[in-house]
Amino acid sequence: MAQVRFFAAAEEAVGSPQLTVDATTLQALTASLSDEHPALAEILPRCSVLVDGVRVDGSWPLPGDAVVDVLPPFAGG
Repeated sequence: MAQVRFFAAAEEAVGSPQLTVDATTLQALTASLSDEHPALAEILPRCSVLVDGVRVDGSWPLPGDAVVDVLPPFAGG
């Protein structure tokens, strides 16, 4: 199961800084999260998603011990 960590607005949308999700690909994981958390679904297309520290696309396979970070766009300076 993947450990998914949320930051900033993504954490607010989910209501938790971290969840455990059972998914075999990043696409399956994001679809599951979008279904369970409609507020996250609204911002997820603008988020950067890292798997084990590497930015990847939706078809990326997720190993059972993957750490996924969901990072919304940051503003400021």
